[in-house]
Amino acid sequence: MRKYCINLDGGDFMSKNGKKIYGAIQASEKVYADFQIEAKNPGGHSSRPTSENAIYQLAAALSKLEKFSFPVEINEITRSMLVKTAEIEGGPLAADMKAAAQPHPDDAAIQRLSEMPFYNALLRTTCVATMLSGGHAPNALPQTARANVNCRILPGVDPNTIRHTLVTVIENPKINVAFVEQRDADGNLVPPGLVPPSPLRPDVMKAVATSASAIWGELPILPVMDTGASDGRYLRAAGIPTYGVAGVFLDLDNRRAHGQDERVRVQEFYDGVAFNHNLILALATSQ
Repeated sequence: MRKYCINLDGGDFMSKNGKKIYGAIQASEKVYADFQIEAKNPGGHSSRPTSENAIYQLAAALSKLEKFSFPVEINEITRSMLVKTAEIEGGPLAADMKAAAQPHPDDAAIQRLSEMPFYNALLRTTCVATMLSGGHAPNALPQTARANVNCRILPGVDPNTIRHTLVTVIENPKINVAFVEQRDADGNLVPPGLVPPSPLRPDVMKAVATSASAIWGELPILPVMDTGASDGRYLRAAGIPTYGVAGVFLDLDNRRAHGQDERVRVQEFYDGVAFNHNLILALATSQ
């Protein structure tokens, strides 16, 4: 029997205005990669400015990145997610989702969806500046200026390709673009790599649907690609199919992950415990 993993991180269930909208199975996730963008100069006294300034050079590089968008790439999971969400959503947004899910996506629909951060992140790789440092004294020209650029890369895309794209967009040989070293819990260096999507297993999909209906009644279950990253990426990279099923409902219009006052409702927590108990029993008895 082929092994697989159920991960309680990822696959958030969503509600809107108190109504349960859908449950999710995270079958894919973006690849996490940090890049250090760095400018270096000889420096000098601030009373004698020169034509080269590390802070200005870095600012110019980041300005180029701000204006750049990676191309749209829709995979099996995101296409299914768009189609199934459109069935729930309705209205103009649903029409745009259906148009974007076509073999040849409608450009106008893609543009409208891209204006919404969540759908923009589903459609393409994203890179954004998250931290800055520069200079060493108030009265000295900066010798170094650095930025951390965090990228969330679509599954199947080589992170080295993204680095090359950043270099091309910045178009300044004096700016260095390098991977930021990432280490696991044991301190071992973990290079960014390919994280393939997990195949949709009918037995897992059925178990999630059955377990959810026992708690909340009939509920659409969607395969999703998380725009963030979970520990499931290590297992997928090792060849173990992984399915994120959180079983806790979050507010579709008030996502608080990594934000102020991140929280879930008390009843949602206890319902999630009951759901996960049902799910484990359903999976164990289906073997």
